[in-house]
Amino acid sequence: MILDYSTMETTHIPNFLGGEGTVHAQMRVDELGKILKGMLDPGSSIGYHTHETSSEIIYILSGTGKVKYDDGEEPLKAGDCHYCPKGHSHSLINNSDGPLEFFAVVPNQ
Repeated sequence: MILDYSTMETTHIPNFLGGEGTVHAQMRVDELGKILKGMLDPGSSIGYHTHETSSEIIYILSGTGKVKYDDGEEPLKAGDCHYCPKGHSHSLINNSDGPLEFFAVVPNQ
């Protein structure tokens, strides 16, 4: 199956999971999980949350930011991949002056 993000509708989600600003996402969601291409504006974030029933892989396409992961923080840049295993917590934050674009996979487990 090919997912053509150039033709996919963009959903704008304010304060996603308690975060700041808006997440702009093009998503494929089904019973097996979620695959999305997303963008965070400067100052925006995905709220801190725990993956109780899934893991998540986030690959940074462009821009810079940081991830809060369990008890720490890690900087992120284009080409970095963040992995949040099932049972762990994280938040994605754009603390830069430009957009943060990412690709994420959240398989139901």
